[in-house]
Amino acid sequence: MAFFEKLKSGLKKTKSAVVDRFDGVIKSFRRVDEDLLSELEEIMICSDMGFETTEEIVDELRDRIKEEKIKEPDDVRRELADILREHVGEGAALDLSSTPSVILVIGVNGVGKTTSIGKIAADLVKRGKKVVVAAADTFRAAAIEQLAVWCERAGADLIRQNEGSDPAAVVFDAIAASKKRGADVLIVDTAGRLHNKKNLMDELSKIDRVIGRELPDSSRETLLVLDSTTGQNAVQQAKEFKKAADITGLVLTKLDGTAKGGAIFSIKNEVDLPVKYIGVGEGIDDMEPFDADLFVRALLDMDAAGDR
Repeated sequence: MAFFEKLKSGLKKTKSAVVDRFDGVIKSFRRVDEDLLSELEEIMICSDMGFETTEEIVDELRDRIKEEKIKEPDDVRRELADILREHVGEGAALDLSSTPSVILVIGVNGVGKTTSIGKIAADLVKRGKKVVVAAADTFRAAAIEQLAVWCERAGADLIRQNEGSDPAAVVFDAIAASKKRGADVLIVDTAGRLHNKKNLMDELSKIDRVIGRELPDSSRETLLVLDSTTGQNAVQQAKEFKKAADITGLVLTKLDGTAKGGAIFSIKNEVDLPVKYIGVGEGIDDMEPFDADLFVRALLDMDAAGDR
């Protein structure tokens, strides 16, 4: 199945909450007026786009309706799709310009961090990259074992130590292995803690120093994994992690498990970070680099021409 079809299927719950209600509004209005916009605003807020983000989108839609002299409710959909594309922004490609490149992956426990690492590793291996993964979340033995399973499935090498080991020491070993094995990419798992930002910052700083010393010229990515099912809580997590780490992009998981996929717009609007990967299923191929056009078309159930 092409990823667009997976995406449409994965966004089914959000589509039911947004598109079905949207269609109902479109069919019930014979002209474009403030009542129509008010109904659309309510639908978007219910999909967890957030009040502030929804207001901005509706205000822009109102301006376009006036400028373009839009009279037919059906034409509102295309304008809304264009606005949503602009608000979510284009996904940015990973910076893999050095050999090896380094990807740090952060996020609280339970958001799908470990599985995301496995899926990203699989995507990179599929693109012909040699991938090494550092199991630097050493506080949970289960996390290391789970990561080992995903690395085996992805075709990536795992560097690990015992539970409770120094995460920076694991990263040091993984860098040495990456150099020896000619790896293209080193992915580093990190502990999923946010309740004490100082500990998180200290740990990331220590890992950063090791990478800076051992791979001074490496390209670097720090990806924050967020669980889409948590809606506005994901927005708050993104804000807090942004204070503690130099994040370069977001990974959104479990879009197939929520009717509140609209949170992607408020996350992007409020933390201004590019979405780099999205996940819409449990399979190893169910995560792909983010494509704004595909996402909006899948969300609004539209084809490439902007039609239903």
